[in-house]
Amino acid sequence: MDGVPRGPEQRGPGSPTEPVALRFGVLGPVRAWRDGVPVATGSPQQRALLAALLLREGRTATAAELIDALWGGEPPSQALAAVRTYASRLRKVLDPGVLVSESGGYAVRGLGEGALDLAAAQELAAEAEKARNTGDLCRARDLLNQALALWDGESLAGVPGPYADAQRVRLEEWRLQLLETRLDMDLEQGCHAEAVSELTALTAAHPLRERLRELLMLALYRSGRQAEALAVYADTRRLLADELGVDPRPGLSELQQRILEADPALVEPPARLPRPDPAPVRPAQLPATVPDFTGRAAFVRELGEVLASASGDEARVMAVSAVAGIGGVGKTTLAVHVAHAARDAFPDGQLYVDLQGAGARAAEPETVLGSFLRALGTADSAIPDSLEERAALYRSVLDGRRVLVLLDNARDAAQVRPLLPGTAGCAALVTSRVRMVDLAGAHLVDLDVMAPEEALALFTKIVGEERVRSEREAALDVVAACGFLPLAIRIAASRLAARRTWTVSFLAAKLADERRRLDELQAGDLAVAATFELGYGALETAQARAFRLLGLADGPDISLAAAAALLDLPAAETEDLLESLVDTSLLESAGPGRYRFHDLLRLYARACAERDEQPPAEREAARSRLLDHYLATAVRVYGIERPGDRTVAHLEKGRAAGEEFSGAAKALDWLHSEAGPLLACVQQSLGASMVRRAVDLLVAAIDLAESGADSRQYRKTARAACEAAAALGDARAEVRARVTVAQVFSQAGRFEAADEEARRADALLRDADDPWANGTAPNQLGIIALCTARYAEAEGCFLRAIDAFRADGNRPGEASAVCNLSRTLASMGRTGEAVELAQRGVEIYDELGMSMRLANARYASGIVLSQAGRSSEALAQLDEALCIFAENRQSLWEGTTHYRIAEVHLRAGRPARAARHAEQALATGCIGGDWMRANALTVLGRALDALGQGDRARACWREALTLYEETGSAEAVQVRHLLARLSAA
Repeated sequence: MDGVPRGPEQRGPGSPTEPVALRFGVLGPVRAWRDGVPVATGSPQQRALLAALLLREGRTATAAELIDALWGGEPPSQALAAVRTYASRLRKVLDPGVLVSESGGYAVRGLGEGALDLAAAQELAAEAEKARNTGDLCRARDLLNQALALWDGESLAGVPGPYADAQRVRLEEWRLQLLETRLDMDLEQGCHAEAVSELTALTAAHPLRERLRELLMLALYRSGRQAEALAVYADTRRLLADELGVDPRPGLSELQQRILEADPALVEPPARLPRPDPAPVRPAQLPATVPDFTGRAAFVRELGEVLASASGDEARVMAVSAVAGIGGVGKTTLAVHVAHAARDAFPDGQLYVDLQGAGARAAEPETVLGSFLRALGTADSAIPDSLEERAALYRSVLDGRRVLVLLDNARDAAQVRPLLPGTAGCAALVTSRVRMVDLAGAHLVDLDVMAPEEALALFTKIVGEERVRSEREAALDVVAACGFLPLAIRIAASRLAARRTWTVSFLAAKLADERRRLDELQAGDLAVAATFELGYGALETAQARAFRLLGLADGPDISLAAAAALLDLPAAETEDLLESLVDTSLLESAGPGRYRFHDLLRLYARACAERDEQPPAEREAARSRLLDHYLATAVRVYGIERPGDRTVAHLEKGRAAGEEFSGAAKALDWLHSEAGPLLACVQQSLGASMVRRAVDLLVAAIDLAESGADSRQYRKTARAACEAAAALGDARAEVRARVTVAQVFSQAGRFEAADEEARRADALLRDADDPWANGTAPNQLGIIALCTARYAEAEGCFLRAIDAFRADGNRPGEASAVCNLSRTLASMGRTGEAVELAQRGVEIYDELGMSMRLANARYASGIVLSQAGRSSEALAQLDEALCIFAENRQSLWEGTTHYRIAEVHLRAGRPARAARHAEQALATGCIGGDWMRANALTVLGRALDALGQGDRARACWREALTLYEETGSAEAVQVRHLLARLSAA
């Protein structure tokens, strides 16, 4: 809530098109509005009279009943006169005819639909119940959330009298029942992580309400936190015995027993179904089927029958079909055609991915799962990090749905297994160059070349019946020369179709040369290469150059702007060339403005570049232009995010102008959408002539390391850059690479490895003569020392960093080191100096207009203010930081800030709020990896312990201790003491 009172017309459901003039609220203070403007409702007793009339829903209340409602058994001597006075005053401020006198009493009549917030809430709750009964849980949850949002604090707040007291209790009980119903549906739809946070706070506020405890146990268990779930039961049993002298109700005891027995029925509901708006997310990712699909009738029928077996009403198992064959044999075309034909049998959607199994960098299963989960409606914040957790969530989301998954171009069965659905009703269709005999339960299909008549039919469809009819024998010679491979036939036919002056016989004569024809006795890459050679040889000079040079880029795809830079051509001319390559099937359109090669075509194009691109230096120049494009654009993004930062001045200057953006959001969109191609470009640009620019591209793209989504690939690329720079003896590139590696290790909580890299970078400073590293290296060393409680060392490092940043005129760098120093001094007990320094850091960033870095400064300020005992100011700073991190898509920093907010609430004696924010930190993830997760678990345990939930606190501390011991963190000692104290109690 924003703290501003809102009228029912702002809060109610389905407001009518015409505004209702007079509205009332009882789910909070008793209030009235006319056209959204508050109406004075008088003294507390006058509001009590209004409330009593409103709650009678139009029925008449006698004077005696109203007196009893306001004063109970001891009314004042002038009670009747007072009631009449209150009624008269209300009649004057309300619309005519609303408050009526009748039979010696009063009634409120003539209110429009939804004019009373309670009536609106009742209507919403009734609609929610209907939706739930019909199985539409998403709509039911939405309706209940709308109903609950109508409450604005305590019902009938500030209204005196026994009637109001009784109604307050009734309305609060009803609110809790609605909340329990909605939470129950949350768990039915798999929203366990979110529910844990809310339920933790609710059980703290209502410790004797067993239904909330039961829901919390179930949410924890389904989140993989069995020990905490059992601890909730133990806490509840002890509390009920101490407070009421009773045992938990049978349902709670039964749930505890089922958890102990690991009852599989407890985890049946799907893990997370997204809230549809207005219908469930139904991905439709299948590529377009080719209009001239020909032949393969037996395979189409065979695969169709397998898919039908999975989608029927009596389906018992998931169907998996794996299509294998050499490159160019038409595996993808067949699979896409069959998938489109089966779409109606899979009404909940179709997923598609090119697994790039034939290339050097096959798609990682965890990356694919992240993409699939997003397509199915799962929020980024709900997608876990590990492959196992993503695969489990993916299978849970698909449970109960009928979805077809097309896994194209797989490397092997190990790559495919995590991507398979787990339940009946779904099906997977896999294509690969290898036969997947080790994919358990799969229906294997070996796809051979086309039959001669099928091949001729395909050729005829593309070229045209009229041209082939008179030269049938020559056409048979053409398809035979293509080895009856569909891709080769398509390329040859497209070449002929584009040249109206050629005859079929002329094309057949050209293919008669064995050096340019596919030898049908061969298979694999050589055969495919010969087929590709046919299409490549027919290209115009500019097309052939574009084909060759595009093959030099390693990324999964390439944008039009990046391709233009690579080719050193204007965007419009580049687009024409690329589209012409798409037309001849030598390039694919991955989406508007994006292009990709088939993996084997990329290898072939690269071989052509090595053979044909003259002089050879042009290949290096093309890679250099691509690197310059990414570097210039990433530097621009960095500058938009960090105005005034001197880092930009110290980065290498390429010849490209880079892309321009209309605002920070567009700049961030570019960075995250280009993460794969950008990091691949760095990886392939680590030779002597480009290593400095490659490392600087990593520096400019540092946001990728902090976002969470691309952190792992960034870390892998940074380490490769570090090794390359060291091998080349380039001190400046090496020091920057090592600082970057130290930073990503630190963010992952691997402080020992981070410290080693940072010290090696620090030792290189003299040889590197790099103003950027002179400040950044000691700043990073200080951060690591701060996180590992080496405060005196951290202070020295930050002072060095501040001097270096000042010497360079780098005010943002100085502000960063100042903020870090403030945290160090606060940890050393020098809170006065720390608060002053933190404020200075905030002021510098504020002056520079640096939104993202201002969030870091406010984060540091919040920590320092909390340590100084100024909790309200600390929360204000941390809340500001949280908003900025969210706007800049820094989810790991969001989680870390939730952890710090939890610390502040805990210090201030608000354990319920602390527990809620600690849960959010755990659900979102934090900078600092397992070390910071252990910190959040420790704070959560302290909060739970303060709430009297000792057994659950013990479970949190045990998990934290395991993480601390695995990371070698000194905090393990503190947690052992906490566990020992709890055991002693």
